[in-house]
Amino acid sequence: MRVDTILKRWIELLAALLVGLQESRRARHALVVARADTGFVVRQGKPNDGSVMTGSPLSAELIQAAGGQFVTLELPAAEIVPRRISIPTQAREFAAGIVENQLERLSPWQRDQVAYGFTIESNRGDPATLEVCVLLTARAIVDAAREELAATGLAVDRIVARMGDEPSDAAITLWSRLGSASEAGLARQRRLIAVALIGMLAASVTLSALALVSAGSIRAETDDLAARSAALQRQARGGNAPGASLDPAQRAWALKDTGPAMVVVLETLSQALPDTAYVTELSLQKATVRIVGLSSDAPSLLAPLENSGMLADVHFFAPTTRSPDGAQFLYHIEARIEPRPARKEH
Repeated sequence: MRVDTILKRWIELLAALLVGLQESRRARHALVVARADTGFVVRQGKPNDGSVMTGSPLSAELIQAAGGQFVTLELPAAEIVPRRISIPTQAREFAAGIVENQLERLSPWQRDQVAYGFTIESNRGDPATLEVCVLLTARAIVDAAREELAATGLAVDRIVARMGDEPSDAAITLWSRLGSASEAGLARQRRLIAVALIGMLAASVTLSALALVSAGSIRAETDDLAARSAALQRQARGGNAPGASLDPAQRAWALKDTGPAMVVVLETLSQALPDTAYVTELSLQKATVRIVGLSSDAPSLLAPLENSGMLADVHFFAPTTRSPDGAQFLYHIEARIEPRPARKEH
């Protein structure tokens, strides 16, 4: 099924629901009108809530008070033709179609000349069947009743009839403004819904576009700030580096003079470590030196190295373990080499 077809049906369904909600809201303030010998019987709310007898035409005060209320007109039993049919219990949901198919047989009028309604009751004598009570009347009677009441100043919203003369009998709807809503009214509701949907879609697209533009602007600003931060960090590192203000050749000599030399590191270690400590591995990476070896008292090695004047932040970078012979310990020490002061030119 095409998308436009689905959208059209959805809008039509919403329009019908809106009309139904409007009618339901108005039905909370119901005005029931029935014909009497002297005019009309007007009841506020349900038929057994009490009644006010008025003549015909209705008084101006009553018409003004009834403004905006849901008006229900009850047809007298003399204008109604009752019929009953039986259907299986399983066919309850198909009762409307069954009544429609049997309308020619049930009605004394032509199909297009009849107004009808029905209600479904349980069959006490046969639980397997249902009793469908159908009330029929001529459409001309419905139109005449609407016109007659409209002449008094009241617009009919629903026309009902009862199976009996008792007020407690269920009222069956024969005609309703909602059921015969004009195409113009539904078209107006469809247009309103379509305009609202288009407005929401346009607002959503606009907000999405603004969000994308804002996200792009924020991303560009973030990249710019990151580039500036990186440049400042490079400048800071360059300013703190030895000989940063020198030309390349002088900077190379300065780095050579101030950088750590392996021979100097070895000399420092040989002087700081006691004779009972042995070095088995030595590595020098930039300003970090690592030594691995054996000693009978590994913790006592940290203080001499720290006090050597060349090493700082001396610490174990791996656990100290006992050697296979059990007499010595395998240590792993890491330290930072302090930069040497640059030599002064004479």
